[in-house]
Amino acid sequence: MTMKIDVKAAKADVLKFKADCLAFGVYSDVKNSDILESLDKKLEGAISRLKKLGDFKAKAGSSIFLYTHGKIAAERILLIGFGEKKTATMDTFRKTASKAAYEAINVGAKTLAICLHYDEQDSNFEKLGKVIAEAVHFGAYRYDEFLTSTENGGSKSLSVTVINDSQKNIVKLAAGIKIGQVIAKAQNYARTLCNRPANVLYPAQFAAEAKKIAASVQGLRCTVIDEKQMAQKNMGGILSVGKGSINKPRMIIIKYTPKGKAKNSEPIALVGKAITFDSGGISIKPSGDMHEMKYDMTGGAAVLMTMQIIAALKLPLNVYGIICAAENRPDGGSFLPGDIITTFSGKTIEVLNTDAEGRLVLSDGLEQARQLKCKTAIDIATLTGACVVALGKHKAGLFSNDEKLTEKLKAAAADSSEPVWQLPYEQLYADEIKGKIADLKNIGGRWGGACIGAAFVGEFAKDMAWAHLDIAGPMDASDPMKSYTQAGSIGFGVRLLTSYLMNY
Repeated sequence: MTMKIDVKAAKADVLKFKADCLAFGVYSDVKNSDILESLDKKLEGAISRLKKLGDFKAKAGSSIFLYTHGKIAAERILLIGFGEKKTATMDTFRKTASKAAYEAINVGAKTLAICLHYDEQDSNFEKLGKVIAEAVHFGAYRYDEFLTSTENGGSKSLSVTVINDSQKNIVKLAAGIKIGQVIAKAQNYARTLCNRPANVLYPAQFAAEAKKIAASVQGLRCTVIDEKQMAQKNMGGILSVGKGSINKPRMIIIKYTPKGKAKNSEPIALVGKAITFDSGGISIKPSGDMHEMKYDMTGGAAVLMTMQIIAALKLPLNVYGIICAAENRPDGGSFLPGDIITTFSGKTIEVLNTDAEGRLVLSDGLEQARQLKCKTAIDIATLTGACVVALGKHKAGLFSNDEKLTEKLKAAAADSSEPVWQLPYEQLYADEIKGKIADLKNIGGRWGGACIGAAFVGEFAKDMAWAHLDIAGPMDASDPMKSYTQAGSIGFGVRLLTSYLMNY
């Protein structure tokens, strides 16, 4: 069942506001606000006692429930720690709102009120509304398509009210919430696509989803290239990867054309890797955690849902979303280590490891972007385990041949709270994948695998302003994120790409 979430802003007396759960963020180094002091009195000092006992110190991410026993209109109070005010950022509000929704769903609440009781003079309330809407959807999300039991411990809908005592702030919050809900719903659907197993979501089914998404909003047009058409175009990268699977590859091209005049004369390309399952092929992966390789299409899902968002928000940009969908499996027909393939660009590649397949499909995707006359291209891919080793689970690797594009993506990452870290893109890494019997090898030496993978992809983006996002690390929820959202896909990249395009 799909989670139904509605977020709105309102001016209300929090002590009289009826809700299953009333959430407050609390700084650890700031005296209680007047609202919290009033609440404490109504609850006969319950909040003060918690602090005195040390049960709630308002550390960032901490939380505790209080039951009101009819002393106020709300059934429960949820106190969530902000940590120290001097270290608080917009991301603090994001995580707090996500935590509020996550805990509300866990206790079966159907109504949640989030009280903004700190009225900062310099606060951007429109942005805050957008962030809270994104966060509430993020925390409330549950993937339950295949649960047959109805007793799985959570509510199926959540009505959220963001409360503030200033009507001026309410108007700004409402404007931000409207945008935030568009982005949040798309991100959560990207999570659902990624969470679906490979026997449900395979390349042809991904293409069907893309057609459905494109038909759902004005301005999008979807074209699907099947394996026969790929063969005619000599798309050897994506065809080779998909050879071993009964589920044949697809290249999905989604075009967004704004209704009015676009700010960019030359279209921007978003190119997503969508390996719906990656066994590694003949160079098969270890069996441990292989089930997580259904997430190897996260980049493609991010591109698809970003395209839906920009059409829904009517951004004045020309954009192509190019999704390279394939399934990498071992079979009698699989491509082999030692094979030489010819890509869409005409460049030849010696395959030394069939598990380095993402870069092969991206080579054809970037060539497609070139043929569509895109001068800016951003590819997004769960490309290398080496990037996870370098950066852990919390940041994506950013590589680029263009300084301006790099800075714009860094700004978008900060704005969207989907962090990136720039890693080197240099000729010395490209030298490691120069071939002797083909133009390129698909792997280099033992070290610097993320940089070498990016250098390989960059060989197909020489005449474009190009950036590569290696999102293998943050493709799914990890500690401490599991304290405020469900484990599984987090749809990483949707907010990041959207922010880049909104701020273009």
